[in-house]
Amino acid sequence: MVSLTDSFLLLCVILRASTGFPVSAKDHESCVKLFGDLLQNVTALLESPILCFGISSDKVAVSQTETVHACAPNPTQNSGCVSQRNSSFIESECWRNINADLAYYDIAIQLYLKSNLRSSQNETALLEPTRTIIQRLRKVSLLHKQEEGAKMWDSDSYNNRNKMCKLMRGFHLRAITMNRAICYMSSGDHRN
Repeated sequence: MVSLTDSFLLLCVILRASTGFPVSAKDHESCVKLFGDLLQNVTALLESPILCFGISSDKVAVSQTETVHACAPNPTQNSGCVSQRNSSFIESECWRNINADLAYYDIAIQLYLKSNLRSSQNETALLEPTRTIIQRLRKVSLLHKQEEGAKMWDSDSYNNRNKMCKLMRGFHLRAITMNRAICYMSSGDHRN
């Protein structure tokens, strides 16, 4: 049974996280490591023959957030990067987009694991560590947002694996972006 105090503390954590404010300095080191772990995990997941077995497509599916733009570094005078924005870096906006991405991929993996799988035991063993890292990141510093449960997966395991393979390729790209953003915020360069 959850006590009133525990409920209040949880509410405080959720309310603080939902503002999208940056994590505290003590959590930065933990976040940097966890985001690095997430990137390594998703890279290894895509190198495994289990999820994308028999799928020849190299298409990518990503969430509909603005993480790439929101987390782009401050523009520099001599930069030739096309994707840099014209405005200054807003840390809370970057966090909000990262939070939305993590919530999206957490729900997508959770629902996928409940669908008809080709190799349930192997796919679960492959994807659960990714979910665990995502959930640890969300508990450390990020927004706990409940996504609406749209029907993402059907009864065809091949179609589901095809979608999940594309989703994980997109997540790999997004994990690279998140990792760079976390390192940028952790360095403090955006405050100069």
